[in-house]
Amino acid sequence: MLRFRISNMGCGGCAKGVAATLREVDPIAQTTFDLDAREVRIATALTDADRFDAALRASGWKSERLPG
Repeated sequence: MLRFRISNMGCGGCAKGVAATLREVDPIAQTTFDLDAREVRIATALTDADRFDAALRASGWKSERLPG
């Protein structure tokens, strides 16, 4: 499980955009969102969090990897 804080994600539309970006890295990843905390959790078999972080940043999302 990977976790990221996305500081510029504040609504359901933003969450859909973040999910689309994450699916570009892993099409079968499962995502859950906490919009109040501006966090996304990614259930994926991939262990390289940098790939997700790079994709988020390239799409304009201000991401920060969180522990656990």
